[in-house]
Amino acid sequence: MSSLTDIIFLLLIFFMLTSNMVKIQPFALPKSDSKTVASTSVVVTIEKSGKFTLNNKEISGLALERALRQQVRTMENRDNVAVTIVAEIGTPFDEVVRVMNIAAKLKVKAIIATEPIS
Repeated sequence: MSSLTDIIFLLLIFFMLTSNMVKIQPFALPKSDSKTVASTSVVVTIEKSGKFTLNNKEISGLALERALRQQVRTMENRDNVAVTIVAEIGTPFDEVVRVMNIAAKLKVKAIIATEPIS
């Protein structure tokens, strides 16, 4: 019985060390009652001012599609790639749709990050 516990403990440590740590800018997100938690491969942040960041690196809106394509191309498992869109409250929805359209062109999932309603 203790060997099974050791194996589970080692697997837990392995998955904790190899998981992606997601860092999101500290601003208000839209509220949602959804309980879905999804894995994150690529994070695109959109601020009200129109500033884009791709995995915590500032990028121009014009270079976003090219940079996102390169990022997705380097991923090992393209079937499970998910673009997480973190849009500040008040961001024009056209910008969010633009990122979603880029994700659709690249044939990857797009997820909009929200804050749970408490």
